[in-house]
Amino acid sequence: MKIAIAGGHGKIARQLSRLLSDNGHEPWALIRNPDHTDDVEGDGARAVIVDLERDDDDAVAEAITGADAVVFAAGAGEGSGAERKLTLDRDGAILLADAAVQAGVRRYVMVSARRADTFDPDSDDVFQVYLRAKSEADAAVRGNDNLDWTIVRPGGLTDDTGTGHVRVGDDVSGTIPRADVAAVLYALLTTGRGVGAQFELVSGDVGVAEAVAAL
Repeated sequence: MKIAIAGGHGKIARQLSRLLSDNGHEPWALIRNPDHTDDVEGDGARAVIVDLERDDDDAVAEAITGADAVVFAAGAGEGSGAERKLTLDRDGAILLADAAVQAGVRRYVMVSARRADTFDPDSDDVFQVYLRAKSEADAAVRGNDNLDWTIVRPGGLTDDTGTGHVRVGDDVSGTIPRADVAAVLYALLTTGRGVGAQFELVSGDVGVAEAVAAL
């Protein structure tokens, strides 16, 4: 499978690229900074230069044409202001969805955030704007009938070693290693499970394969 991963230099994305490459698949790391090319190629990914905040639908569609699936794992990151939460976490995810439709790529896996729908619409706090951005992006993806979507909403992310065990639900609390998020994304992509599912994800006691098979 050829998998285009937006935010290809991010921590989850790079671990997903390694999983895909190590198992005979072809990850495409969508990156906006050419200086990150060597890093993602070292993960076994093909570097594709594209900017979800500056490029239009046509440019992004061209970049992902031929992919079997796309993953939105991009994010403005810590230290970014409220404006970039909207232009990347929300608008970038929607742009990728529109481009996927244009490119004929139906499978779309979104990395969102736990409790995204609980944002305070009257707050300009950066975290509340982040939750709003994720919630509105998720809603746009769910409403796109041309996509076979899955929305994954992880809890607090850590850099701990993955355990291979998770908990999936509509409202679960806790943290999860990025490695386990990547493992869940890999299972979703390679099994085709989870189409039309939105779920929260934290560490737990159910094996990744079993949890994904139950979706």
